[in-house]
Amino acid sequence: MDAGQPIAFDAPAAIRSDPRVIAAYLGEGTLKVSPRRLAHEPGAMETLIVRDLFAGYGAADVLQSVDLRVGEGELVALLGANGAGKSTFLRTVSGLMAPRTGQMLQNDHYIHGLPPHRIVERGLVHVPEGRQVFPELTVAHNIELGAYRRADRPEAAELEAVLARFPRLRDRLDSPAGLLSGGEQQMMAIARGLMARPRRLLLDEPSLGLAPAMVEELYAILAELRDDGITILLVDQMASLALAVADRGYILEQGRMVAEGGARELARDEALTAAYLGGGQDVVEAAQ
Repeated sequence: MDAGQPIAFDAPAAIRSDPRVIAAYLGEGTLKVSPRRLAHEPGAMETLIVRDLFAGYGAADVLQSVDLRVGEGELVALLGANGAGKSTFLRTVSGLMAPRTGQMLQNDHYIHGLPPHRIVERGLVHVPEGRQVFPELTVAHNIELGAYRRADRPEAAELEAVLARFPRLRDRLDSPAGLLSGGEQQMMAIARGLMARPRRLLLDEPSLGLAPAMVEELYAILAELRDDGITILLVDQMASLALAVADRGYILEQGRMVAEGGARELARDEALTAAYLGGGQDVVEAAQ
């Protein structure tokens, strides 16, 4: 099933290699995103390091011995099927969940064990899945709330800079956020995150539930943020979307990292399709 419509009915092996099924899970691969204006050269410092992370709910570990590194100015994609542990990973890094064991470092300072607001004050901002907007507040108030933990109040020029990235929001500043479309709410959620002046931005499923035209517009904005040097860790169910803008990527399967590499190489790695659909080389050849 995809978007409420049956798209394939066959034996499991045939389903795994069906191009329509692969497109439904990994995306069509047709997103047009501008390449980096300049070739990416990671900074000398790895700004986010996660080592041997175990985390989960109750007695069950969702994440098992997970390692991940993000360099200064990189856009890194974290990929995997539903239930692989991607959102759990972001929630753990941002302090919304406590890890059972493992280390998390941000600019050589340990952040595991810190409450979420302290992690935000250190420059790591999490834009969660589902947008989490305040529907009865205006768009302007939602955006301004991103600066809540800052020591200074945002100036008018900062809001103007954010609106320059998200022009759709300019005419809706005084409207209740609950009246925005899903895509507009997602843009507002990212704009709210930017008001915190993040040095590292965690984005969880930004394309979820959006129309294709809105996805294209949103990912063009993510490419601009990438080119402006903002460090981004991106989770998206549609692997082709995330890899279109990413410099590097990781593949998470059942709570474990199974592959990592450059975005182009990872897009051709059989581990990517296997993580979503199972199977082996026959699935990869169908995806290509």
